[in-house]
Amino acid sequence: MLKFFKRHPPKEGEERERLKKELFKFQRCVEHGFPTKPSAMAYDSKLQLLAIGTKSGVIRVFGTPGYEVSATHEGDVSVTSIFFIPEEGRLITACSDSALHLWEINNKDGSCTLEEKRMDSGEALKVKSMSTCSMSSDFSSLFVGTESGNVHVIDVKTLTETHVITMDVIIQNVPEDFKVNPGAVEATASNPVNSDKVLIGFNRGLIVLWNTKDGAAEATFNATQQLEYLTWSRNGEEFISAHNDGSYITWEVKNSTDPKEPAMTPYGPFPCKAVNKLLWKMTKNEPMVVFSGGMPRASYGDRHTVSIMQGGDNHVVADLTSRVVDFLIISRADEKDAIETDRDDPRALVILAEEELVVLDLESEGWPAICLPYLNSVHSSAITCAQHISNVPESLWQKITDAGENQNKNFSKAEWPINGGRNLSSAPVTKDLLLTGHEDGTVRFWDASTSSLRLMYKLSTCPVFGIRDTTLDAQSPDEEEWPPFRKVGTFDPFSDDPRLAIQKLALCALSETMVAAGSAGQVLIFNMERQEREQDLKEVKVNVMADHEGFVWKGHEALTCKIDGLKYAAGFQPTCIMQLNPPAACTALALHSEWQLVAAGTGQGFALLDYAQKKEVATRCTLNPNDLTGTSDSAMSRRKSLKKSLRESFRRLRRRRSEKRPKEEKPKKDAEKAEPGNIEETPAAAGTSEEGAAASASPAPADTPAAGGSGDCKPEERQVEARSAEDSLASMVRSLYFADTFIVNGASHSPSLWVGTNGGHIFVYNLQVPPSDKRTSDYVACLLAKEIRLKHHAPVLSMAVVDCKNNVLPDAFEVINERAKAADMDGQHSIIICSEEQLKAFSLPALKPRWKNKITAIDGARLRKIQFVNFRRDSDNYNEFDIGCLTNTGELRVYSVSTLRRQLSSSALRKEDINGIASFVFTKEGQGFYLQSPSEFSRVTLSTSATLATPKCELELAEGLRPPPPQPEEPEPAVEAPAVEVTPASETGSQEQEQEGAGEADVSATSADDSRMDQSAMSADITVDSVRDVIAENDGTIITSVRTITQTTTSTVTEASATATQDAQEAVTVTNGVKEDAEDTVTDVLRETQHEVTTRTSEFVTRTSEKTVHTGEEVIKQLSEMKMTTAVIEDPSLLKQKVLDSSLTTTTTTTNADGEVTTTTTTTTNGTE
Repeated sequence: MLKFFKRHPPKEGEERERLKKELFKFQRCVEHGFPTKPSAMAYDSKLQLLAIGTKSGVIRVFGTPGYEVSATHEGDVSVTSIFFIPEEGRLITACSDSALHLWEINNKDGSCTLEEKRMDSGEALKVKSMSTCSMSSDFSSLFVGTESGNVHVIDVKTLTETHVITMDVIIQNVPEDFKVNPGAVEATASNPVNSDKVLIGFNRGLIVLWNTKDGAAEATFNATQQLEYLTWSRNGEEFISAHNDGSYITWEVKNSTDPKEPAMTPYGPFPCKAVNKLLWKMTKNEPMVVFSGGMPRASYGDRHTVSIMQGGDNHVVADLTSRVVDFLIISRADEKDAIETDRDDPRALVILAEEELVVLDLESEGWPAICLPYLNSVHSSAITCAQHISNVPESLWQKITDAGENQNKNFSKAEWPINGGRNLSSAPVTKDLLLTGHEDGTVRFWDASTSSLRLMYKLSTCPVFGIRDTTLDAQSPDEEEWPPFRKVGTFDPFSDDPRLAIQKLALCALSETMVAAGSAGQVLIFNMERQEREQDLKEVKVNVMADHEGFVWKGHEALTCKIDGLKYAAGFQPTCIMQLNPPAACTALALHSEWQLVAAGTGQGFALLDYAQKKEVATRCTLNPNDLTGTSDSAMSRRKSLKKSLRESFRRLRRRRSEKRPKEEKPKKDAEKAEPGNIEETPAAAGTSEEGAAASASPAPADTPAAGGSGDCKPEERQVEARSAEDSLASMVRSLYFADTFIVNGASHSPSLWVGTNGGHIFVYNLQVPPSDKRTSDYVACLLAKEIRLKHHAPVLSMAVVDCKNNVLPDAFEVINERAKAADMDGQHSIIICSEEQLKAFSLPALKPRWKNKITAIDGARLRKIQFVNFRRDSDNYNEFDIGCLTNTGELRVYSVSTLRRQLSSSALRKEDINGIASFVFTKEGQGFYLQSPSEFSRVTLSTSATLATPKCELELAEGLRPPPPQPEEPEPAVEAPAVEVTPASETGSQEQEQEGAGEADVSATSADDSRMDQSAMSADITVDSVRDVIAENDGTIITSVRTITQTTTSTVTEASATATQDAQEAVTVTNGVKEDAEDTVTDVLRETQHEVTTRTSEFVTRTSEKTVHTGEEVIKQLSEMKMTTAVIEDPSLLKQKVLDSSLTTTTTTTNADGEVTTTTTTTTNGTE
């Protein structure tokens, strides 16, 4: 009978449903980082926009910081080439399926969109066996070379093929010595002075200067080596050909027999790799040659390089750690307001590599790199963890900015050259940081306040362990080394020591304290300093397994600290390090800067450190005493015999089976007691040890309805098998939480530490922190107060204490700095424990269950990431705390803190995207970051609040530059398409009667207009083709507007009847040689037809109002029948045939006996005489 008295959270009414829509909404914001697997790049020198295409078919266009637009090709294709049409905001992409696509950048709804412009044929133009592409110098044509040796000339305005230059025609126009099979078209290059002339280079070295206007070859050049690339000089009189043996040749147009200079191999004479691309630019001093590849095969064949040569002295080989995809040069002579000269005046070199983008300043001495405001390689070292910090104080923000600028002294001071478009976003109100921990032991600070993710500062933990951080060294070429390599870029996939990897991060922005925990049990505490100084670093060694003398660690050793004689640059400087033993990876971390305490957990236990006194406070081993992994007495120790191991395995298997049988045999009335959601509370009595504390079982908590459900029926629960408590992973510490709440009794509150493990075990410690005046002298006391054991043994992912107003307790220093309101200490507090399988609230200090939401038992999903979020409403100051969750199926959910009911559920990630789910990090405002690829963060939000994370930008184009859309030859009157909406049946019924009455009144009326209608409104609005246009492609259904169909049909009957009468009367004039007055007959036929149309319309309205979703076949069939009926009114010839069939006149001539002739005329109308 007690189950009828169970309490349930209050049901959610209409007011709450309305509030949900005002608070929660899933939206995708932007992608941060570097596009994964880039394959092509282009630059618009007039609009100053950069476009990057990828192997997954994605196009991303960048301009000034904050300007970004992207689109994706349909189908599984990769982008092979991109070409801008300057000043028009258009670009052309060539894809791996040999198709060409035309894209437009348009301004819509306060931002920019990249839309594909469909051609008249509706299909993309495809050129079979495409091998190379290039744009003409006047940007009017695209030259597409093929494997068969042909060159297709494409008009860029319409993306249509104008003509084809076949290989046979080219060979016919060359001297006899060159009439051999030249191979595929390897490169094409249009003359920069005369766009009618184009160089066509073939694979085997034949180069032909072709005149597209005359259709003939003007000159022929023959190189002995395989061709790779062609490039012109600015004057159009010379060009360079690059070859696969690492050489390049300079030719003059006037002299086709011999090159101007012999072949030059910069890194010869030994065999070299191919020169893949080469650019030739004119400067005020000497010409500049930039090329990729060409390295000696034996010595540096594995290097990824771009060489810059100018004269004899200036020579740098940019050495990258990933393959060079493409590069281009930004020249001042090509910019919008440039003055015509004979020079290119190169400004910057943009190198697109597989894993990063590098921009070099070609106007400064030494050609230094330029800092990237976006497109940073976030995965320069593999990302191992991330943390978001909201509302950073201005003082700390400025210190981080200054420290970052001090690290960038070797970078160029030039402004960012790619600054097209306009950023419409306002300045951020708050400053937000995204911290990323990396495999090489570094922590990177990113500006996440806007839609652009900018690197601000990098902190390395390597110097603490005596390892040099080479990434901050000056990047200058070695004078004695040849070739003169210089390391450029930040991508470095190699790590000196895997133990350096950062596993957990915590930052208190108000106290300027940061904690970083690594893979070898190292926990470092940093403080922000403005000046370079030598810190007294103290190492505190903590043995988590102190109570287990027989434990033997078989993993890696701890890192060796270098404490003395180290100076640290301005920024975050280490003050203390806690080294956990055994040196296992850190799995949980918590910082409370107001109490100056740090807690860290591993797979074996946890430790509490007082970093004010740099002293250990408490430790605890969470391993099962019967299963100490890694000891000599372990069940799977190598010292044990195989026989004993097998015996213990079978015993464990029999034990599990025996545990299942009693559960199945229990009657229904005892099923409630066996729920996996039960807890065991173990208060630690004074004077007793932790192991000897008595356990008392609490009663089974009440079941809550399914999250988000408002009905009375209880959802069906699936059987969730309890996890084994003997699992060796159950000892792993998964969550740590500091809270000032009621632990011992309801009268006084005190600091506390909550520890949750992977096996559903929760330890609650009561802390005694000395006051500030005695903080450095008195010790911090830590005493175990309570223990909670979840019977389903699910990992405890997160915990939070809420007050009686359902507000989560504020973080350290937030109340003092007026960042948050103080917690209500007069009412009752509750602790919300979030495990993988359920959410559960307990009252404090009695730990009495309040509400519960069994997630896994209801829908089978398991929680992976949890964050307590403060959602705000833009219209007023209303805000509330809720629980943001990510499940193992990639679903983002929001649960209420007060009732634990589900508020929002949206699919965000694919369930197969394991890395994305594992890397997800929530913000306190309801946003989220996750790695959609190793190099890209995807940003989403669950809040309706306005955010600067979504790009708001526009592109200004000069008038008349973009060609207007082609106009049709015979313009037709614009007819409004049927509205796509859902009309309720009740509303349709009332309108149906009004429209029927209006239709009948209009049928009897006639018009004096004698003009003939070329096309009725109905035939233009409602046709089979128009219905197909609005049928959804995914599910084959259509949502129709009954109101629109009814109004259009009735108006058609009225208008057509008035204009078709005279046409029919003129057509039906003489029958059997006798002239008849057909006016009455035509009127009768029209009325009959109109009545039929009205009847069919009424039937159609009735059928469509019964349901709002109809299949496309149903609607097409019904509209076809209506069209056949109205066709009689629209077409006079059909009306004539119907009149003839309806009105038949028969003349009979009879001669009687007297010789009199009698003529009888019989008229049959509608079957009557």
